[in-house]
Amino acid sequence: MTTLTAEGLSYGVEGRHLVDDVTITAADGETVGLVGPNGSGKTTLLRCVYGALRPTRGRVLLDGDDLHVMGPKARARRIATVPQDGQAGFELTVREIVAMGRSPHKRFWEQDTDADTDLVRAALARVGITDLADRSFPSLSGGERQRALVARALVQRPSLVVLDEPTNHLDIRYQLEILSLVRDLGTTNLLALHDLNLAAYYCDRLYVLDSGRVVASGAPEEVLTADLLRTVYGVSAEVSTHPTTGTPTVVYLPVST
Repeated sequence: MTTLTAEGLSYGVEGRHLVDDVTITAADGETVGLVGPNGSGKTTLLRCVYGALRPTRGRVLLDGDDLHVMGPKARARRIATVPQDGQAGFELTVREIVAMGRSPHKRFWEQDTDADTDLVRAALARVGITDLADRSFPSLSGGERQRALVARALVQRPSLVVLDEPTNHLDIRYQLEILSLVRDLGTTNLLALHDLNLAAYYCDRLYVLDSGRVVASGAPEEVLTADLLRTVYGVSAEVSTHPTTGTPTVVYLPVST
């Protein structure tokens, strides 16, 4: 059982709240999406959850344990993160980047085992980049780097996966494959998404952020309404139920002049 609870999280800089009194939950095995316009606080909230930022108020609990009390290595054994844009500055191969996911489970002098090698090989195959294993990570396209970082998260064997715009830079096929993969991991997942139709299809529940606060939450069909899109995003849209998937489908209407 893996349950995430963020209670009353706030984070601010220079007197400005980027995240303001946010409470969210993700139940065991659930995929929960954060949506909202640019600057709404999605990335800052995720960074508070996985420990890159320390909230100015509130706490983050994983199965009742306060994540900000844990050391970084203990936290990394339980949470894997896939950032929005993978850094391309280190001259390591894709295989080496993916193998870094085993680091939280090792002492610093321990070498990779045959089992580690098997995990890396399986993760590369699962995200479709086996042929890139010996390429240097900086030489990859943005989408290829994103898939490598998802593979690194896989070998980490976490109970919670936090992803910030995991479909950035990906072709449509790989957007669908990555999000399907995330749902099939069996982990509890928290992710920020820009595409509302993808969020509606792949997420069990959504939290809508605006100006650092949660303004709506619930199942996609409860949250994604024409009124909400007009209020939060400032756009006119039609929301219908897809006849095949049964999930909400958002069609944006042209701006009238």
